Amino acid sequence: MDDIVKAALKKWPNVPDCYGWLALDARGDWYMRDDSIQAAGPFPQVKGSRVNHDKLKEFINRNYDHDERGAWFFQNGPQRVYLQLEASPLVYVVRKAGEGAQATYVVETHTGQAVQQIRACWLDEHGRLFLDTDRGFGVVRSMDMDAAADAVEAGVWAPQEMPFAEMPGRFHYDLNPQPKPHA
Repeated sequence: MDDIVKAALKKWPNVPDCYGWLALDARGDWYMRDDSIQAAGPFPQVKGSRVNHDKLKEFINRNYDHDERGAWFFQNGPQRVYLQLEASPLVYVVRKAGEGAQATYVVETHTGQAVQQIRACWLDEHGRLFLDTDRGFGVVRSMDMDAAADAVEAGVWAPQEMPFAEMPGRFHYDLNPQPKPHA
């Protein structure tokens, strides 16, 4: 987390959380969703405005985390902005290096963190490939499925089938977090 964010948390510790204003699609793109976009329909059917500013994307990436409920958020200064997720909290970028038996597969998160270990992988009923790694659970970007398919064909990864509806519960994440009920 950025030092400026830590300082803001100390200065303003009781800023209310924000819900529905930021989303992550299955390609690893961030989307801003103001009131009018939220009223127009649910994510991902109505996405909103894609965040294109490189410095803003880098700031979100560095300050992206989750709470004990499995709800993912962007810590925007003193405020937590809880995200809506299209498929998973992480989106994996896969690159193939080399050919034949010498080929290796480089995997990193959409936030730029290198993956060291892939524990398992699954295919859902939509043909999406998901990885459980040392960084957490996520979907492989559709634009990287050629490299991922090569890894499967080479026997590097052996996907099992799992219905998408089971994934959030099994891997402890919330696709659409809501405010905690007040006690």
